Amino acid sequence: MTRGKTDPDFPVWRQPDGKPLSCVEKIKVLNENLAEIRQLAQDALEDGLLMGGSEAQLRSVLRDLIDGLKNPYRKEN
Repeated sequence: MTRGKTDPDFPVWRQPDGKPLSCVEKIKVLNENLAEIRQLAQDALEDGLLMGGSEAQLRSVLRDLIDGLKNPYRKEN
């Protein structure tokens, strides 16, 4: 993941053709979304650990959750 210049925690957001997004507002929304997701995932991991859950299983479930997301905008051929 290529990091952005303004914050090392955010990637350089790219278009499907690989060019960086240039709209500041779009980048701001994507960065805010990523920060919110990161915090929710961190909270879920910590809660699970405090309740005695397996760290490996918690991480696996979070990965599976992301991998299971559907793209509603994908064009059918």
